[in-house]
Amino acid sequence: MKKSRIIKISVFAAGGTVAALFAAFFIFAGVRGAQFKKLTAAEPVDFEQKAWLQLELKNKYSERNQLVQSLSYTLPELGISVGADSAILIDVSNGQIIYEKNADKVIPPASMTKLFAMYVVEQEVAEGRLHYDDVIPLPPECWACNMPPHSSLMFLGKGQIVTLEELLLGLSICSGNDAAYALAYAVCGSMEEFVERMNKAALDAGLTHTHFVESSGYSEQNVTTAREMAAFCRLYIMEHPDSLKRFHSVPSFTYPKEKNMAPGDRYGAQDWSNGLPQTITMGITQENTNPLLGRLTGCDGLKTGYIDESGYNLALTVARDGTRFLSVTMGGKGKNTQEGQAGRVADGTALMETAFSIFRDYDLSGMQTSYFVKVYAADQKALNLVAAFNPGAVCVPFVTGNTIAENLQNVQINVVMPDYLQGQITAGAEYGKIQIILGDYILDTIPLVADRSTQKANWIVCVADAITLPD
Repeated sequence: MKKSRIIKISVFAAGGTVAALFAAFFIFAGVRGAQFKKLTAAEPVDFEQKAWLQLELKNKYSERNQLVQSLSYTLPELGISVGADSAILIDVSNGQIIYEKNADKVIPPASMTKLFAMYVVEQEVAEGRLHYDDVIPLPPECWACNMPPHSSLMFLGKGQIVTLEELLLGLSICSGNDAAYALAYAVCGSMEEFVERMNKAALDAGLTHTHFVESSGYSEQNVTTAREMAAFCRLYIMEHPDSLKRFHSVPSFTYPKEKNMAPGDRYGAQDWSNGLPQTITMGITQENTNPLLGRLTGCDGLKTGYIDESGYNLALTVARDGTRFLSVTMGGKGKNTQEGQAGRVADGTALMETAFSIFRDYDLSGMQTSYFVKVYAADQKALNLVAAFNPGAVCVPFVTGNTIAENLQNVQINVVMPDYLQGQITAGAEYGKIQIILGDYILDTIPLVADRSTQKANWIVCVADAITLPD
């Protein structure tokens, strides 16, 4: 009797323990379910993990981080006719290519080279090593009288008092070869070291077909392509946007002025019948070499170039209503300057007017780029799905509506993402996407990636979460 009773009591006790465990488990599951219901955000990711993730995404989506890239969608031929041997047209906001013609043909950039020189100088200003009001010494190597024959000049002379800003104006407006030499010596002390800086800037920008031997563009040994020049111009505009207003859109420049005279020199007319003198005291006004400045609405840069080996080149940028396009034409035809300028005008106008008649930028800077999502059966309860890259703006074609404004209003942002995630998640892996849609066109797709990794939880948590999963 006693033995039987002990067995009954043990069975009863064991049953009570199992019931208690089940009760505890369901309480645990209920607590986790309540915690998930209250979740509205994920804990912030620490800085080191975020920095690692940013580098990972930059490498993973390297094509979307290039300075120039293919358009995200396909449109019919635009019907643009360009006379230059090589050309490209891009949207500056995202670098997407709207049109190209022989864009990888290697051609001397001529005076478009000076944009790289300006970039190096602007970097010095940005770093605080130079200032626009600095007075720059003028060694004999940069005097106008010592420049090659038929050079473009700002007319630097012996002993003149000239600031860094004036040299940059002389470079951008007059395309002064003497200014290019003066800046090279001011920054590096020699042309050779300055050219190394220019080539490093090209290499850092990923330009593999661009190389320089001097900073003025006079040499045919300077080489680039329309594609790489467009990529660099976009970089230059993004990093130094004030240069457009300060230098490239200025219509004319007079130099030297009386304030530029060397001590003891008298400002006035000179006799140049025997060639350029060392001392220049006569002011000379020159118009900006860009033929579309003041002629094409919104044009504010950038730079022309010509030598016999290159033909007539033009890096052109135009901004209207918050949209900026940039074109590069190289190898333009012309038996003389008048014909060459006419070709620049025709090609630049055709490219820009076509672009603005068909496209506008849709600003995505205010778009939501992070989305909270719960994670079940994992060591963390939530994470964020974040945009893998920032497109800045999408180039919208005029394909719906009766007006451009109506067309832009028809743009839709569609977010595709799961209601929740489970178990092991890998930081940087894609778990959703943002689609920019207009009519039948998917204008762009931006992957949504996990901002952190999670590990699968133990079996107790997995079973508990399975009970509380949303329907």
